[in-house]
Amino acid sequence: MQTSIEQSERFKPPVTRRDFLGLAATWSTIVAFVMAMLGSLRLPMPSVFPESSPKVKLGRPEQFANGSTTYFPMRHLWLFRNEKGFHAISSVCTHLGCITERAVDGAFNCPCHGSSFDANGRVTGGPAPKGLVWVELSVSPDGGLIADTLKEVTAGTILDA
Repeated sequence: MQTSIEQSERFKPPVTRRDFLGLAATWSTIVAFVMAMLGSLRLPMPSVFPESSPKVKLGRPEQFANGSTTYFPMRHLWLFRNEKGFHAISSVCTHLGCITERAVDGAFNCPCHGSSFDANGRVTGGPAPKGLVWVELSVSPDGGLIADTLKEVTAGTILDA
């Protein structure tokens, strides 16, 4: 079979810039759509899972030195002791439930969406609608500290123990 010169690969017109940009836009749209779908699969999963019991045994008051700061990673809870007593602050960001990180200066920062809080949990920037939650502390009958993670207290509430 004989082919004419117009049908030869050599004489086909090159891909134009318009064709290339059209293909690039099409593939970019497809990739963006697939990535958005993959991201939306994560939405039904909560960032923080509820615990079985909201009351947490933290230990005896003597275990914590004056001026100490202790983190309980399983409960996302910071326990502070100063000369006045104890207080506890949740490390769960009030924006979307991410776990904040504590900076060297004592401030809290949300790595997910950029909220920032001072050392007492007050909002200093970002999308968080309110400060970090101060958790109710009490002393058990055997003398140990107990934090009730479902009971919020006013910021500045100190347990004298």
